[in-house]
Amino acid sequence: MEHVTIAIQGMTCGGCVASVTRVLKALSGVSEVAVDLESGSARVAFDPGVVNPEMMAAAVEDAGYDVVA
Repeated sequence: MEHVTIAIQGMTCGGCVASVTRVLKALSGVSEVAVDLESGSARVAFDPGVVNPEMMAAAVEDAGYDVVA
């Protein structure tokens, strides 16, 4: 398992946290997601043989949030 922290802009409430958590957990290969509204980030544990950070960023962006490089 590897971990990555994704910086996310556009989250304003607990509903946003729930949405980001849901889209990341829906990806195959993602085992843990911890989204923090205050820091605007998501820490994700994942299997690099199945999913990569670019795929996670695309899922977050598809949900309507901005991923900061």
